[in-house]
Amino acid sequence: MMRKLLKLDEPLLLFKHGQAMEDPRDGLSLFGPLDEGKPYGIRAGVVGTASCIAKFKSWVDWVQLPVRLLTPVLARPPFPGFEAAFRVPWNSRPALTVEIDESELKAKSGLDDRHQRVYQTVDLFSQAIVDALRDEESKPDVWFVVIPDYVRRYCRPEGIVAPADRHESQRFFKSAKQAKALYQAPSLFAEANEAAEPYFFKENFRNQLKARLLEHRVSTQILREGTLENIMSSPQNARQAGLMKMQSQIAWNISTTAFYKTGGRPWKVDGIREGVCYIGLVYKKDQRSADARLACCGAQMFLDSGDGVVFKGAVGPWHNTDTGDFHLSRRAAHDLIQMAIKSFMDRRPDRQPPGELFIHGKTTFNDEEWAGFREAAPSQTSIVGVKIRDDSSLKLYRSGDTPVLRGTAFVRNARNAALWTRGWTPRLGTYPGLEVPNPLSVEICRGDALIETVLNDIMALTKLNYNACLFADGSPITLKFANAVGEVLTAGPMPSGGAPLPFMYYI
Repeated sequence: MMRKLLKLDEPLLLFKHGQAMEDPRDGLSLFGPLDEGKPYGIRAGVVGTASCIAKFKSWVDWVQLPVRLLTPVLARPPFPGFEAAFRVPWNSRPALTVEIDESELKAKSGLDDRHQRVYQTVDLFSQAIVDALRDEESKPDVWFVVIPDYVRRYCRPEGIVAPADRHESQRFFKSAKQAKALYQAPSLFAEANEAAEPYFFKENFRNQLKARLLEHRVSTQILREGTLENIMSSPQNARQAGLMKMQSQIAWNISTTAFYKTGGRPWKVDGIREGVCYIGLVYKKDQRSADARLACCGAQMFLDSGDGVVFKGAVGPWHNTDTGDFHLSRRAAHDLIQMAIKSFMDRRPDRQPPGELFIHGKTTFNDEEWAGFREAAPSQTSIVGVKIRDDSSLKLYRSGDTPVLRGTAFVRNARNAALWTRGWTPRLGTYPGLEVPNPLSVEICRGDALIETVLNDIMALTKLNYNACLFADGSPITLKFANAVGEVLTAGPMPSGGAPLPFMYYI
């Protein structure tokens, strides 16, 4: 194929009444979400301190009315109000509230041992939710975990507690390394194993909370107290003026994820091919092991309906320490794709396997890995392996003051292209970036497909982020959350067994 420069059409999204729009915010404002949603609307549980719960209720009251910027910006359209956008109610009185004692929260989030600090802080919230699910009759569809800003500041890997907030931890071990050693070789003493448990988890509040709630199938959305305070009607200072510029976008983001996590589908891609399945492979090194080759593999599957499912793969020696690449064994590759196809068929009324299966990864697929994929797929399923990476080696410039258009593609040959998913967007009247946009390097490394088809699919997959309400992301959804999902999968010991979980439990 000759080299050529293409401009791909902007994918359209489908909303209620079969209406299609480029921008999800336009579609929701004009037509409403694709799914009707539950008649009772958002049945939310809230866990936090008394002040956090009060601010959450105030924020939900505030978001019932239109949210406009003082100075209109085309790239940040106004929010019409929750029920006007999603056609279901959201009562500011939660279905269930669980109050966290603030003095206890400050004591645990101020511990000087980072592992104990994060583990005990997460335990306050996770155990409160688990207890409520066991003891209370009301069962919320989504839990909002509202944290003070100091929890976010202190409960992350590099967090350092201010001297005024610091509390001394009780130490059972001389070092974290000594405690982590009990992960693979448990002690004969139950007391030692119990004391070592905080060191088996990553020191990240968000990822650890979601990992520990996976076995309970709890959908959560973590909100900072400072975000909920941003409901002023006029700025008092420069900082507040800066926050007000994001008010409508914050309303769009939180409202969209609330609707999605209660079981609604805000939109899907219009005109996507029937019976197509997309899988993004996720690899994350297992930091608890002394073997540098050990890594966890998971797969994110997205259906033509826009629904997402995450599969937990086994931990194994998938990391090549010489090349830095990750590759599954033949058996592990077979099992992963077999799970994905079974899940696809379970979600189809005709119980048919996918006609096309695209596997997205950041590395190529070796012969053993690909043989496992092929063996797991029925004969009527066409499998295509696509390697997608950010590419800073190629720059494309145009005359004038604006950068290259989003959707521009430079096709090198029938199997390789550069795709600009970031760039000037006519609908927004801007380029949402600060530097010359870099393209994605797209290579069909296994199987056969038209390069234009692969590029158009990637463009469409940049518009399925239900955890926010943006025009589009720079990366396809198959890879957008790869790192986030991988962090949850390796944030702590995973419960064994269980069916694949919908994507909403990880984001």
